[in-house]
Amino acid sequence: MNDENIVERVCLLALMKKEPEETMQDVQKILVETGMFEMKECKEVFKKLEAEQYISANGGLTMKGVMEAKIAEEMFRQ
Repeated sequence: MNDENIVERVCLLALMKKEPEETMQDVQKILVETGMFEMKECKEVFKKLEAEQYISANGGLTMKGVMEAKIAEEMFRQ
């Protein structure tokens, strides 16, 4: 993933920071409510992240996803 994929990194970070009782759909709704994008676009980003093995089939982060989310977290802290 390159630095231009801010939207994807925000999605991974949101999944990493979600509460245990929240689902992937809850995270999508939260992101849409921020005005970042429409639900259709949000679902497409999540599908892409799943296809690229950042998100597992059950909606959690894979190890690859966790690593990328931690990079995003550090990037946003700067």
